Amino acid sequence: MPRSAARQLALVALAAALVSTGAAAPPSAAPGGSPAKVPVAAGHGGAVASVDADASAVGIAVLRSGGNAVDAAVATAAALGVTEPYSAGIGGGGYFVYYDAGSRRVHTIDGRETAPASATAALFLENGTPIPFAEGQTSGLGVGVPGTPATWKSALDSWGSRPLNQLLRPAEKLAREGFTVDPTFRAQTELNQDRFKDFPATAKLFLPGGALPVVGSTFKNPDLAATYAELARKGTGALYRGPIAEDIVRTVRKPPVDPAATRNVRPGDLTARDLRTYETKRQAPTRVGYRGLDVYSMAPSSSGGTTVGEALNILERTDLSKLSESQYLHRFIEASRISFADRGRWVGDPAAEDVPTKELLSQRFADSRGCLIAPDRTLTSPLAPGDPRRPVGCGGTGQPAPTTYEGENTTHLTVADRWGNVVSYTLTIESTGGSAITVPGRGFLLNNELTDFSFAPAAPGVPDPNLPGPGKRPRSSMSPTIVLEDGRPVLAVGSPGGATIITTVLQTLVGHLDRGLPLVEAIAAPRASQRNQTTTELEPGLWNSPVRAELEAIGHGFRQNPEIGAATAVQRLPDGRWLAAAEKNRRGGGSAMVVRPHGTP
Repeated sequence: MPRSAARQLALVALAAALVSTGAAAPPSAAPGGSPAKVPVAAGHGGAVASVDADASAVGIAVLRSGGNAVDAAVATAAALGVTEPYSAGIGGGGYFVYYDAGSRRVHTIDGRETAPASATAALFLENGTPIPFAEGQTSGLGVGVPGTPATWKSALDSWGSRPLNQLLRPAEKLAREGFTVDPTFRAQTELNQDRFKDFPATAKLFLPGGALPVVGSTFKNPDLAATYAELARKGTGALYRGPIAEDIVRTVRKPPVDPAATRNVRPGDLTARDLRTYETKRQAPTRVGYRGLDVYSMAPSSSGGTTVGEALNILERTDLSKLSESQYLHRFIEASRISFADRGRWVGDPAAEDVPTKELLSQRFADSRGCLIAPDRTLTSPLAPGDPRRPVGCGGTGQPAPTTYEGENTTHLTVADRWGNVVSYTLTIESTGGSAITVPGRGFLLNNELTDFSFAPAAPGVPDPNLPGPGKRPRSSMSPTIVLEDGRPVLAVGSPGGATIITTVLQTLVGHLDRGLPLVEAIAAPRASQRNQTTTELEPGLWNSPVRAELEAIGHGFRQNPEIGAATAVQRLPDGRWLAAAEKNRRGGGSAMVVRPHGTP
């Protein structure tokens, strides 16, 4: 099938918008010296989009100096560890998807955190009952072995052109000299204030003098600068063995809690051997065909590629460009509901579970599930899963199970370079603020990634592939995605947001490819998120829209969510320019930059 007419119209509209608004002009400096945030930019030489202007500028500087997309992605990620410390950093992990222009192949790195070797399915049980989520979140118990530094090494060793020590210098400088506090950073600190104050190292760093950071002030992290300098000298292996590793193990096994705190902070069982034996995984990406395009993403342990892919396969049987807004959203919601039902039953860490990845992505299975969707009524959640190995038309199999809770923070960056290489990289420490535990003297927060495991089976008697286990990777929803046409990149996209990542990426893709929205507008459009739950989350733009009443009339139920996801993307335009796109408003707006705006020399 040829490229959709809707997408061609979107590109025409985008070109007109860039000319009329000057949106691709280079950003001017904001007060305090940081670059101004703009949500869209187009030009030559490469592009970077992230949530933070300082981090995007670091990536652009790498590209401008001759570095490639992988170099720029690592440097940008390191900078985000400084400016977005509650969402990402070397205490966490993530998934790296890379398109190599030379071979026209997509590669992936699974840098997900792992459970200690001692972990069992009862990791979060006490007397046979799941502990409260908050007690798993703010604890050593929820900390997995970090995968981010190992991801950087794996990516640079395979495809990078610059040494790590060079790429860490901008982030080290940013940590040492500081960045300007914005309202989002202050709000996220305030959200975590009660947790942060219970850990002296965290309070000293993020609540100096017991006070919240002031908007417009300069925030410095000299301990993190020193840690980056040590990694630059010794390599990322320094986090997995030696003094840094010893500090991590000590912190997890005996969390440094304020003696006056009343919080029950459970210790973890992470060992030096768990750190020393950590490895990233190189594996094939997921792939589905959609409207004549090839959509690549992350295979399990992430559920992003299989769940987005299944939903696209379901939606492809309908011409979404010709539907009313309410009918389009109805089908989007129902496809999301179905694919989440199947995700919950079948997706876990393939090293420990039998995950039918190929079958979940088959058109045959999607057709057997998509025929459940009717134009005039809704499905009921929790919906029973299908069996991808033995599809039954318009039916499910076994007992339905609700979708388990997943933290809603992460960050995503997208990069393209002058040679046509592209990176889509999602990285995280799980909840906003992670475990809230800062490694003393090291300047970074530890993740609470193990709380992405099911604490107990989602429903009694229903197999759950996402229970904890020794060395196991918890299931993720991260969905770093790259779309190709005839072997060349069309766009790359991803988002933070826990399980809402999947619906955010899916809605952005169909908004652009099917509904004809320019990419930045597809990102900005008000979002819906259905995750096999009794009600669907709506952002205010849809909640306050007549569309809500039209959908309620056929049986949909809703609850309001003020903000879903925070996507970034890059796109190759027909004239050869790169476009970077980010949020207009969510998380205070994102930062899109290109090396040479409008292709100026």
